[in-house]
Amino acid sequence: MEDDLGTALEGVGRRLRELRTANGTTLSALSAATGISVSTLSRLESGGRRPTLELLLPLARAHGVPLDELVDAPSTGDPRVHLRPVRFNGATIIPLTQRTGGLRAYKHILPAVRRPPEPDPQIHRGYEWLHVLSGRLRLVLGDRELVLLPGESAEFDTRTPHWMGNADTEPVEFLALFSPEGQRAHLRARPLGAGGADPQKSRPEG
Repeated sequence: MEDDLGTALEGVGRRLRELRTANGTTLSALSAATGISVSTLSRLESGGRRPTLELLLPLARAHGVPLDELVDAPSTGDPRVHLRPVRFNGATIIPLTQRTGGLRAYKHILPAVRRPPEPDPQIHRGYEWLHVLSGRLRLVLGDRELVLLPGESAEFDTRTPHWMGNADTEPVEFLALFSPEGQRAHLRARPLGAGGADPQKSRPEG
């Protein structure tokens, strides 16, 4: 598995540099768009920093390309769709849309491992909507911490420092819709008796 991961990550720095220079974007501008420091961006491009999903997701969004264009991931799944899952540290993310702009959908599968939140949560432009399919998802939003159970959802402005991880020792599967333009999810219908509660309110940790 580690050899496969190393192969998938090979060339990420070069592709990041090529995308940035082709777009005429400076490291400072890219840092402002993604919330990733200039030094970290520079080390990613030079190969001095190991890429992670938390770093590559906002970079793919900022460059307007699918995640699998940054990572040399093998094709799999339905050949009519050509899903290309990307794996990092046991986690898997599967792009469900092939568009490079507008609303994008992903399926995330987190391993049965509980890890502490990253010391520097991600901040970037956009709006995100999550829906848990199975397991318990730990969501840190600024100074708030939530645990989402199967069937529960949350939406938030991604300019809020955020981190997602496993709240338990069972795998977690969830869907994510992301809008780089900051467009919120629109509900066309609600179940009878729905009170319109805050979608970010869920069970607190513990």
